[in-house]
Amino acid sequence: MCGIAGVLNLDGGTVSLGLLKEMTDIQKHRGPDGEGQWAEGPVGLGHRRLAIIDLTEAASQPMASDDGSIRITYSGEVFNFMEIRSKLEKKGYSFRSRSDAEVVLKAYQEWGIESLLKFNGMFAFAVWDGRRGELLLARDRFGIKPLYYFLGDGVLVFASEIKAILKHPSVRAKVHLPALLEYFTFQNIFTDKTLFEGIKLLPPATYMKLAPGKSDFVEEKRYWDYSFRTPDAPLAEEEYVEELDRLFRQAVERQLVSDVPVGSYLSGGMDSASITAIAAGRIPYLATFTTGFDMSSASGMEMGCDERVKAEFLSNMFKTEHYEAILKAGDMERVMEPLIWHLEDLRVGQCYPNFYVARLASKFVKVVLSGAGGDELFAGYPWRYYRALVNEDMDEYVEKYYRFWQRLVPNRFLPELFRPDVWREVKDIWTIDIFRGIVKDNRFPISRPEEYVNRSLYFEIKTFLHGLFIVEDKLSMAHGLETRVPFMDNDLVDFAMQVPVKMKLENLEETIRINENEIGPKVEKYFRKTRDGKTILRKVMGRYVPASITGQVKQGFSAPDASWFKGESVDYIRSLLLDEGARIYDFLQPGLVRKMVEEHAAGTRNHRLFIWSLLSFEWWLRTFI
Repeated sequence: MCGIAGVLNLDGGTVSLGLLKEMTDIQKHRGPDGEGQWAEGPVGLGHRRLAIIDLTEAASQPMASDDGSIRITYSGEVFNFMEIRSKLEKKGYSFRSRSDAEVVLKAYQEWGIESLLKFNGMFAFAVWDGRRGELLLARDRFGIKPLYYFLGDGVLVFASEIKAILKHPSVRAKVHLPALLEYFTFQNIFTDKTLFEGIKLLPPATYMKLAPGKSDFVEEKRYWDYSFRTPDAPLAEEEYVEELDRLFRQAVERQLVSDVPVGSYLSGGMDSASITAIAAGRIPYLATFTTGFDMSSASGMEMGCDERVKAEFLSNMFKTEHYEAILKAGDMERVMEPLIWHLEDLRVGQCYPNFYVARLASKFVKVVLSGAGGDELFAGYPWRYYRALVNEDMDEYVEKYYRFWQRLVPNRFLPELFRPDVWREVKDIWTIDIFRGIVKDNRFPISRPEEYVNRSLYFEIKTFLHGLFIVEDKLSMAHGLETRVPFMDNDLVDFAMQVPVKMKLENLEETIRINENEIGPKVEKYFRKTRDGKTILRKVMGRYVPASITGQVKQGFSAPDASWFKGESVDYIRSLLLDEGARIYDFLQPGLVRKMVEEHAAGTRNHRLFIWSLLSFEWWLRTFI
């Protein structure tokens, strides 16, 4: 896990080592343990090192092959690197270090692009292949590690973080209006765009190849994709349970490999608790971390936000060394400026608690395990799938599910949100077509409710979970902390995608009946019947954690912001967002902003997601533009 950067001058010009150093220095937080730069003619690579496996200088980067013809700058962890190394040694390769980076380098040397399919882990890297005169950029299957790039003006500039790319003289920070439209529709960006004009995010499971002198040749290709589908001949449920148990244990144990201390997040939920249970069986007095919240002004559903009591119970059960941070409303206000500087790429919901819990964990460990991915693989959000479970055709499914995922501003209000000059630039972009392009998958037919659920899982894991990964990477690496996600083990993911939907959603048949033109409070009745989700995962996790944990309703990791935004933080919000001089009004109209802020303050509507996004955008503009 590190920070990488690089430049390829497509016109053949020489790369400056001084520029590479600037690009790596600004990412020092990602790699406080070392740095390196290498340049030769039109190509240059930079690296900041967070030493996790092989702490010696032998693992420093950028790293060269034995003959010097291939160079790599690499961020991440490939957890099956010892297996791959063994195969390479049988082919005659020798190794100078014990690092996974050297294994990735020599795997590429042996198998080329095909090596990407052999890696089980999280990574983003660049390889300069002097034999072919090509630069390769690549990102892991699930997009756990980010990789951004700028391609234009005769140059390719890439890095783990956008702020490094902005160091290049060819790159100027400017708001990309189509991405802004996506953000205020979905509270996410589903395409490869970012809010920075000209700077893109290499998609997950994708590689890109370029060569100097060939500016018209850019090869970008996806090498893997998710495939949620029910097998033609499903196994008995008990067989699925046993195999899931085996793969889950294997995934956690694989990701414990480290030469530095490893800890675990422990939220009080089932997924992190089960990971902790297995890790604690391998690491005596495993360090665990929880963030709680001051609940004195919380109400309603927010009362479940603070999971400290459950986390402490589990810590006692697993005999972990437990640490907690308690956040108050003012903690958000204090952290916005550094948080947005680290985040850069605005996505998904409130994330400042992630910043604080990562800061806490970094004081004790350099690696932490996270339960992310369990919900998206095993249908942990049944109230979402209900929105589009029974449909006449694909078009109806798209219409219904798209309406649910307009998390901030529905289409009909977008002309009121954006300034007229901004709206003229984006009004012909149909975000529903962006949405449709993701859920449309002609590989598999779709007609039954189970198939619509699988399509929803496909959409959410590629968009919502991907956004969570981007946020988690930025906010953990802000503190020199590596976050690992055992649920995203290759073997576990491949298996989870083939588990029949009826083993994930317990009351699927009842859900179908309720959804078919029923009179009355359908959503409430539905939620009562299917609020569990992850049925098969609960059965497996019941072997590691108590029924009080596996049987509880899904609770996300979120502060009681709906209450804070109309209480302790309301003056801060008004002073920032309702000020006529606020930077957001270079792009947005004050009327709708004021209306939604005041509706929230009065308690008539809950606009916490919109308010968070406005705060984030205001600080983003102040920081970068």
